[in-house]
Amino acid sequence: MNPMNTQEKHLLFLRSALTEENPFIKTKEIIDWVNSRNFATNVSINRITFDRLKNWNTDNDFYSLNHDSGKFFSIIGINVDTNYGEIESWDQPIINQPEIGYLGFITKEFNGILYFLMQAKIEPGNVNNVQLSPTLQATKSNYSQVHHGKKPIYLEYFIERDRCEVLIDQLQSEQGSRFLKKRNRNIIIKTNEEVPLHDDFIWMTLGQIKRLISIDNLINMDTRTVISGIPFGSFDENTINFFNAIGNVSSTDFSKSMLASALSKYSYLNSFDDIIAWFTELKCKYEINIRQISLNKMRDWIISDDEIFHKDKKFFRIIATKIEISNREVSRWMQPLVEPAQEGLIVFIVKKIHGIYHFLVQAKVESGNFDTVEMAPTVQCLTGNYKTTPNNSLPYLDYVRNASKSQIKLDVIQSEEGGRFYKEQNRNLIIEADNNFDENLHQNYIWVSLNQLHTFLTFNNYLNIQARSLLSAISFM
Repeated sequence: MNPMNTQEKHLLFLRSALTEENPFIKTKEIIDWVNSRNFATNVSINRITFDRLKNWNTDNDFYSLNHDSGKFFSIIGINVDTNYGEIESWDQPIINQPEIGYLGFITKEFNGILYFLMQAKIEPGNVNNVQLSPTLQATKSNYSQVHHGKKPIYLEYFIERDRCEVLIDQLQSEQGSRFLKKRNRNIIIKTNEEVPLHDDFIWMTLGQIKRLISIDNLINMDTRTVISGIPFGSFDENTINFFNAIGNVSSTDFSKSMLASALSKYSYLNSFDDIIAWFTELKCKYEINIRQISLNKMRDWIISDDEIFHKDKKFFRIIATKIEISNREVSRWMQPLVEPAQEGLIVFIVKKIHGIYHFLVQAKVESGNFDTVEMAPTVQCLTGNYKTTPNNSLPYLDYVRNASKSQIKLDVIQSEEGGRFYKEQNRNLIIEADNNFDENLHQNYIWVSLNQLHTFLTFNNYLNIQARSLLSAISFM
């Protein structure tokens, strides 16, 4: 296979993002197909007590919760000290999973259009059982068969790298308030081989994937984080107008403007160097110190027979579960899961500046961040009840609450990764700023174009997973 140059890759991704016609399966048929996979799979998730967690160890003083193999993940307690935000110190449980897993797509060209091999996958914490996932979604413990189960399907394409061309290969962070410095390998490979199609897999265009992200809880978090890292290149205005002209005739003005923001590198408000300087200053300003402590020594947290929870019933809880899923590499197992106390809110405020949509980006510190500070959405409320949060306690939350219906360009419920989180959902919004939006930004915020965000996504640990998830939902059709 002759390797493509960078521009050829960009155009291949862009053609797929602008294509919804699919000879294998129509977009409207995909939901029926997902439902059929749901009916074909037996699923049982039951709460149990911690002492019934087979293959998991909680020592006498409940210092931590670990798998007997020493692999997979553990639940540990941490003490956090920071100069970021109003609360300077707290304790919390957190997932410690230092190994790096695969989140990967096999892609293949059919008649000049790139198709993504999607999997109908059930995770124990999924809201609706089956969600559309990457071709390969596996921790190192899974694909090295620590569980003594079968190898994940299609793993060989990612291991035997000489048989495929790598289109993107990135290390990206996981949820910073739930994981301790966790990263996954987000990878897209392209093959010219005939790929055997197993029962739970279908070929989809990128345009179809992005279209279906507008449906609640259909496209899983791992798919969203991988496709968010896809670059589409930079072009002049005439070329951008050409791409918009050949796109879907039903494209909205908003989607056409988003395509322009994704492809133009000339109309930004802040230069790339300006953004780096802003980000570097905040990374030097904010500090966070993490110290592991015993789970039963955490301030304000209570351990019962079947959960670890905050004394005020806030934030999240750790529960123990017994799981049966018939189409997995291992069909029966037990594990802890993180259950949220409430629905979260994730919002990007966008505004046209110099004719190009810009995103109001926040520099945010979270306890488990790999590098202290990451770029986050304008508003991110995951650990508190945003519906009852006092006015002015979070920048721009009031603006989001008071936004008119015409300002809301995207409104969809998306769930977090179901392998570790139990039915955790967040309301995802994109809101267009009106003429009354305050031009004086909070020091932790900056305007960034979509093209610039795509550039940052080619590097590690700049945009957090909530920002990436929301950006993945932007359709150009």
